[in-house]
Amino acid sequence: MTPIVKAILDKYESDNPGVKANLARILMQGKLGGTGKLIILPVDQGFEHGPARSFSVNPAAYDPHYHYQLAIDAGLSAYAAPLGMLEAGAATFAGQIPTILKVNSSNSWATGANQAVTAGVEDAVRLGCSAIGFTIYPGSDDLFDMIGQIRELSAEAKSVGIATVIWSYPRGGALPKSGELALDVGAYAAHMAALLGAHIIKVKLPSDHIEQKEAKPMYEGTDWSKQSDRVRHVVQSSFAGRRIVVFSGGAAKGADAVYQDARDIRDGGGNGSIIGRNTFQRERGEALAMLEKLVRIYKGEE
Repeated sequence: MTPIVKAILDKYESDNPGVKANLARILMQGKLGGTGKLIILPVDQGFEHGPARSFSVNPAAYDPHYHYQLAIDAGLSAYAAPLGMLEAGAATFAGQIPTILKVNSSNSWATGANQAVTAGVEDAVRLGCSAIGFTIYPGSDDLFDMIGQIRELSAEAKSVGIATVIWSYPRGGALPKSGELALDVGAYAAHMAALLGAHIIKVKLPSDHIEQKEAKPMYEGTDWSKQSDRVRHVVQSSFAGRRIVVFSGGAAKGADAVYQDARDIRDGGGNGSIIGRNTFQRERGEALAMLEKLVRIYKGEE
């Protein structure tokens, strides 16, 4: 274990050796192992967007084995997916890469900002997962039910030595669409995930917009035009960097934008990327080349 990883683990003061071992498994895996930086492949978009919207652009990606192998061959830190995706390759790829079981999911027809619990901690144990993943929607009227669900799931996971990753995506309730990516809202969402006991926090890269009227005076007088500064503020809001924070890749975009996002995450003190559509929707060779370049960026080589 590197001094960098040990220093990160030391910040999780209440956790048992099992949780720390699973965090170390993720932090020491792959080409970024030991650096404190992470690249995680999430493939949960099928629930949210449907199979055609997720995989038809790269038909090989309909096969769950494709994603396991992509994450392994690219030297990534972990692979995150819902229950069925992980089950479909669990035996073939056992022990080859840390896995994160996404235990709740939504779909594109729902009118409310909520998710159903689709798996449990016992599934994560059975499949040898290092962590569970759970989405919350700060702002949603259903958030309070989701908080109760993750409280129970996280407590159970911690009791058996499994880490918790929280996807914290503001939406719903009184929050307008224009405010979902606001800097103050994103920082609030990250802080909420930390307060709920997340070991790893997943949020979206924020814009320079400030949404909350009450928060605007706190942000005035500072230039928030640089994305790296906005990343730094989100990390600051996650217990002053005492929690691992990774940023989602978002919708498919050009390669240069993906690389610039990674540089800004790195320069702002974020721990890395959890990037799905921008890799698995590309041809395999192109995806591997992109992930290799992202590794070099997080190592400070580009």
